[in-house]
Amino acid sequence: MKKHFILIVASIFPLLGISQDVTIVNQFISSLTAPQKSKIVHEFKDDTRDDWHFLPWSSYERQGLPLKELTPEQKKLVHKLLQSSLSETGYKQTTEIIGLENVLAAISGDSVYRDPQKYYVSIYGNPANEDTWMWTFEGHHVSLHFTTVADSVSYSPRFFGSNPGRIMEGEHKGFSPLVNEEDLGLEFINMLNDSQQKTAIFNEKAYNDIQSWNNSVAEKLPSEGILVSDLNAIQKKQLMRIIYEYVSTIPTDQAKEKMDAIRNEELDEMRFAWAGATVLGKAHYYRIQAKSFMIEFDNSQDNANHIHSVWRDFDGDFGRDLLKEHYKNSKHHH
Repeated sequence: MKKHFILIVASIFPLLGISQDVTIVNQFISSLTAPQKSKIVHEFKDDTRDDWHFLPWSSYERQGLPLKELTPEQKKLVHKLLQSSLSETGYKQTTEIIGLENVLAAISGDSVYRDPQKYYVSIYGNPANEDTWMWTFEGHHVSLHFTTVADSVSYSPRFFGSNPGRIMEGEHKGFSPLVNEEDLGLEFINMLNDSQQKTAIFNEKAYNDIQSWNNSVAEKLPSEGILVSDLNAIQKKQLMRIIYEYVSTIPTDQAKEKMDAIRNEELDEMRFAWAGATVLGKAHYYRIQAKSFMIEFDNSQDNANHIHSVWRDFDGDFGRDLLKEHYKNSKHHH
């Protein structure tokens, strides 16, 4: 199965050169027919810009067009766009998660419902002559949103899921696109002493999903869990490793900037909260909540072998903070 799985992934996602500019998205828009363009390209202020979900294609009607309705050349451009918008790690995770649709199709015998070509592309705005625009790539267990505002990019909300959480049998046994997010969290909760665990674990029972769900605006969740100031140096380092696992999906330079900002500005209010079991194979949930962002991880469905994880920025999802600053400065200059 392992070889077959890797071949499937490789055939759908050829490795392509990486570019960091707007050229690729303009090439993609230029390649679209008029009917394709009418489905994919929307005005930046369109009401659907902050609609998003992580359910399979048949459970949620998405904007844009799926890969299935693009030409081979257009699909290549979408993957070039993904590679330029994500780090190598982020792109690899994205393609591995999509590849799991083939595993689910084989398990269920339903290749219509489980289809790796049912991932949708949308563009908001006009990248050729506007300095604010966004593109999205979304389908089952992947929801990515890249909002460009002048020289800055917002990468949230960012959702990755995995079903199965880990492949349980066959040659590919143990494979998971989100293995580090899970293992680092379990290592961390088990590093804590009894007193620390008592503070960190706010519920003996896990939720059955992330609590921020697919809300367009992420509200802060209750201030549960253990403060960073109550951790020792080794524990703090492990917590930063967990956070970096999520941050490292975005391009390297931006990831470094983000981690520096977190270390300098976010640690005072940051809490780590846990619910459920502290061992693999039983339902568990954690979240890291700070001043400006929140990470949620849940593995409780399908006998604790179905992962949902998300990064939310309270003010910055869909580039809201960047846009606010941009419009304020524009008014000031005119």
